Amino acid sequence: MVKARNKNFSPILLRRLLSPSVRRSVLCLLFVAILLLPSVLASAGATPQNPGSDNSQDLVTAVKRLERKLGFRRTKNFKKQTTESAVSYRCYFTGKFELPDSYEKLQLIAGTEAGCPLDPHNYDVFFYPLEAVGNGKSLLSASLAHESVERFLVVVPHEDFHSSKELKNLPAEFGEASATLAGFLTGAEVAREKFGVNSQVYINLQREPEIFDRKAEIVNRSFARLRQLYINFHAGRISESDALAQKQQDFDDLKQECTAITPESTSFNRCPAVLNNAGLAFDETYTKYYPLMYQIYLSRERALKPTLDALQSALSANSKDEALDNLRKLARSDGNQPQSTGK
Repeated sequence: MVKARNKNFSPILLRRLLSPSVRRSVLCLLFVAILLLPSVLASAGATPQNPGSDNSQDLVTAVKRLERKLGFRRTKNFKKQTTESAVSYRCYFTGKFELPDSYEKLQLIAGTEAGCPLDPHNYDVFFYPLEAVGNGKSLLSASLAHESVERFLVVVPHEDFHSSKELKNLPAEFGEASATLAGFLTGAEVAREKFGVNSQVYINLQREPEIFDRKAEIVNRSFARLRQLYINFHAGRISESDALAQKQQDFDDLKQECTAITPESTSFNRCPAVLNNAGLAFDETYTKYYPLMYQIYLSRERALKPTLDALQSALSANSKDEALDNLRKLARSDGNQPQSTGK
């Protein structure tokens, strides 16, 4: 049994505590605490877990407003919503011993909500329900509208960045890597403006560029290892059974490495969506040049606009080789030197 804590309480002290002046002071303190409660919750990171249909357009407006300040090309992406779960269903596939270095070189047919009409025994297949596409007029799909706030804030500027004129003449590997970094940085800034520096959304998005860099290093390393394996197989230096066994081991190693990345990302998958050649080739499109662009971000002291300006300057090139050379030069510079536009 718990003893009464006020057994020896002084009657005089009790009368003082119940006096009108003390009661007024207590009430004033309670009133101030109630007024401060919303700001305390906000500073503790009390932000929504997903945008939902009610406030997704509000977030789109916030992203578009910042994009205008940053010089993004204006688009009509996400201005209208659709009740469809995805904007399209794609089936990427390739051979068991074929590893293209971009999704542009994968074979592609249309799928349905139910999946792909392909036999996975004959091909490595990646079924991709597309929740957004940077075509300048992408609808806001139901799946994206109910994603986490972090993913939503990254996807919107990612797709808008694809409309940059600098990307039109370059392979997808340049566009996806630069749009990925632009999405992280722009999304984080919107989170800072909208939810505050102590919000969990902002804290999470601040970490994404570095986490994706770690993923990119793992994916790129695995890609190179498997590419060499298939070269050896086609050259007759390894049997089919041994090549299949080594392939499985390499994908097992990839899974172990990427799932060990901590902290866990909040706007993208730490591992390829499917661990086969099609899934790896798809992710390689995003990761191939990301480490180089991440170095540019670090050389610009993790600043949003200087990083985006540097990327657009480097990608304003007449060829893939020229763009790559520009990126390498900028990655080595400290951000204070005048840079060539690449043209």
